[in-house]
Amino acid sequence: MSTPVLTAAQQTAVQRRTVLTLSLGQVLGGIAFGATVSLGALLAADISGDDALSGLATASVTLGAALCAIPLARLAARVGRRRALTLGNLFALVGIAVVILAASVRIFPLLLVGIIMIGAGNAGNLQSRFAATDLAAPAHRGRDLSIVVWATTVGGVAGPLLLGPGEVVGAAIGMPPQTGSYVFSFIAQSAALVLYLVALRPDPLLAAQRLAMSAAANAAPAVPDRPVAARYAMFAIAGSHVTMASVMAMTPVHLSHIAHSMHPGHDAAAAAADVSQLVGMTIALHVAGMYALSPVFGILADRLGRLQVVLLGQLLLAASLLFAIFTNHEAWGVMAALILLGLGWSAATVAGAALLTESSAPELRTRRQGRSDSLMSLSAAAGAVLAGVILSTFQYAGLAVAASVLVVAIVALSPLARSRR
Repeated sequence: MSTPVLTAAQQTAVQRRTVLTLSLGQVLGGIAFGATVSLGALLAADISGDDALSGLATASVTLGAALCAIPLARLAARVGRRRALTLGNLFALVGIAVVILAASVRIFPLLLVGIIMIGAGNAGNLQSRFAATDLAAPAHRGRDLSIVVWATTVGGVAGPLLLGPGEVVGAAIGMPPQTGSYVFSFIAQSAALVLYLVALRPDPLLAAQRLAMSAAANAAPAVPDRPVAARYAMFAIAGSHVTMASVMAMTPVHLSHIAHSMHPGHDAAAAAADVSQLVGMTIALHVAGMYALSPVFGILADRLGRLQVVLLGQLLLAASLLFAIFTNHEAWGVMAALILLGLGWSAATVAGAALLTESSAPELRTRRQGRSDSLMSLSAAAGAVLAGVILSTFQYAGLAVAASVLVVAIVALSPLARSRR
């Protein structure tokens, strides 16, 4: 059944309901993402027996998201956001089951396959933030996008904090070690799938396409296309994400070394308990930094300008890397670095996504959004793999120095965002 053309009042009401639905879906989807971020590197290091391979876990998440970003965007353009998002949830559910199986039989390649599937589901979560802009008024585009990003805070923080309770539940039902919290992830992903199927009606993208067709038929002024600014936005989003993902991916391994150094008597049980607590708390604070203030950055992007907030994000990322370089031997210093890392990522990606959307003509937006997510994820996958090598060769401080190159590049190329061509 075709989606009718909405009146202005109906558009406002549908947009409000869409943002609420997407926000609830992000809460649920964030639980699975938070658990995978916390456990993926540890499971990879444990099953493979090599810390240098731990970065493949984050690389697999981002690779899965990269492989599915463009196909999901194309599917959304044809049949709407609702079906694309539910397909992403199905990928994540299959991935969770495969990860649990891989941990049980201790097959490292199978673990990576499962994490890739979870990453494919995360491509749907990433698409949710763009879905929030389909029917948004231009003056509130950054705010609506950031609200959906902010909603991930609840699930993203809860995921790492569920590691302890998850292990209790997992032990009670006979699950492999370090996989218990995936029980909560599976339940949350199932609930998100049902939510999108039932509540995301009318489909926001299909409704926006009908509005654009109606405006064209009435000879309304066309929205100008700014490809140079759009390409800069893609680069800023991808570069900021690589900086965040590469440092964050190696932090659990680095923290495990700090925890073991606190137990020189080789008290393995005490060290393991410290690792779980320290990693869970640090990643939870990092994820809170990624999402908790996103509405603030969205409002700032609407009022001050998209580029100004992208550059604010680079300032925060630079501060994070300085903490990682000079205080990396202390747990508090790593925590501070990860909080600032999350804040910088939030500012840059929220404002960058708004810049990409408004720099693209309506008929090109969905395609460019898919390309941006794919570029972001592919770059982060490569960055995570390199991060493992850099960590083992140049330590945590060397990793932070390498990541700072991207921050410098984003600032240096910022004049491109002002291009009217």
